[in-house]
Amino acid sequence: IYGPYPGRGTVSTLKVLTFGTRMLRNEYAKMHHLRVGVIAALLLLGVVGLTVIGAMNSGLAEHRLDSNEHAWNLLLISLHSSVELSGPLLIAILASRQVEIEYSGSSWTSSSAAGAGPGQLCRAKFIALGLIIPSMPIFWGAFVVVFGTAAGVTYPVPVARLSGLVISLIVVNLGVLGVQLLISARTENQLGPMAVGIIGILLDTFSQAMPIWVRHLTPWTAYGLVIPGDFVNSDIVPLSMHPASLLILSVIGGALFMGATLRLDQMEM
Repeated sequence: IYGPYPGRGTVSTLKVLTFGTRMLRNEYAKMHHLRVGVIAALLLLGVVGLTVIGAMNSGLAEHRLDSNEHAWNLLLISLHSSVELSGPLLIAILASRQVEIEYSGSSWTSSSAAGAGPGQLCRAKFIALGLIIPSMPIFWGAFVVVFGTAAGVTYPVPVARLSGLVISLIVVNLGVLGVQLLISARTENQLGPMAVGIIGILLDTFSQAMPIWVRHLTPWTAYGLVIPGDFVNSDIVPLSMHPASLLILSVIGGALFMGATLRLDQMEM
């Protein structure tokens, strides 16, 4: 992931791992200084609040005793919609904050001199933030179970569908993170990446109305691939979350991110 030290040839695996661990420690130190935890908490709690409001407004209280999955489907749809409304912008802010500090005092240059090229830094930032972002959908999934049970939903938890939604949100959020990191790394003025985050909200909001092939084109429209259900009159029809498409897109996206960051290592920032 981190590669050899620039200009020093191939190094031992132990040195590479040590170098990579040190880079990750540095990234977490930057997070603490930038108070990234506050932004992560806003994303975490904001989705929780929107999920509760959305589910209650959709009639969770009236359907909590139903002898089918209707109440749980309301919660799953509300969770998905809440991530759509807040995730892209807050992920853009997380990525921007983590990259913006490198433009202060020519940190790109000093890091390169220390053996960490721009691409290596981006990969380290992706791993550092990527260890935090997946924990959020897991927390949201657990919250859905706790809240639904506390609200009195009597039907068994649809574990498979809930797990599928959680995994899908992890994959899509990581895709958004990767693109936002690359955009932030190539743009000193971070207003541009923020604008991309806002555009991302518009894209994912309208993605459900887009053709299936269009939803495969960007991480933001991919939210439209993982919609857990839709309303048909007063009923909810479960929808496929396209696991095969998501797997293919994650492999392609990972390869593109790696290729883009390797190219960054060859450029001067």
